[in-house]
Amino acid sequence: MVEYTIEARGVTSEDVLRVMRTLPRHAFVPAEHLGEAYADHPVPIGYGQTISQPYIVAWMTELLDLKSGEKVLEIGTGSGYQAAVLAGLGYVEVYSIEIISELAESAAARLGALGYLQINLTQGDGYYGWSEHAPFDAILVTAAPDHLPAPLASQLAEGGRLVIPIGPPGGYQSLWKFVNEGGELTAYDLGGVAFAPLTGEGTGLQPSP
Repeated sequence: MVEYTIEARGVTSEDVLRVMRTLPRHAFVPAEHLGEAYADHPVPIGYGQTISQPYIVAWMTELLDLKSGEKVLEIGTGSGYQAAVLAGLGYVEVYSIEIISELAESAAARLGALGYLQINLTQGDGYYGWSEHAPFDAILVTAAPDHLPAPLASQLAEGGRLVIPIGPPGGYQSLWKFVNEGGELTAYDLGGVAFAPLTGEGTGLQPSP
């Protein structure tokens, strides 16, 4: 998986590649989709959500440019795989928020069983971030709103990086990287992607039942 779908497509961070090689992706995939666990495409996890393809997880993690001691917030815990990748780096403090209570509960149980007890998890509307623990050095959004959520931008530390897909549900989306430089966001359009929509009060979209 790592050699042919991640390294071959340009991910070079040794830390990211190390985690992707050692983390058991199949532990985060529903039983009915175990045969697809290491394929390079998203896999359904219920409630209209997916576990992102391995390459996208690795690429977005690399784009955060994480450094030792930094604090990172993930919006959209899902199965817990991306949070585990971040925690597996071994040198950042990880926070993750999930709007769907059933997914939040199952991810917490899964991560705990795998020994990822240091990840800070909560159930809530990720559009508004996690202000009690802000500012964050990095924020990673794993579902797509149709605009940049102002609360997330406001929770970025100086020099902070925000990686987020933006675009309409079912339409063209772009992956963006925003960097907080002197209180102003510098934006980088990294090209087309496809993500499930970000849901919640701020987006006006309700989670799937």
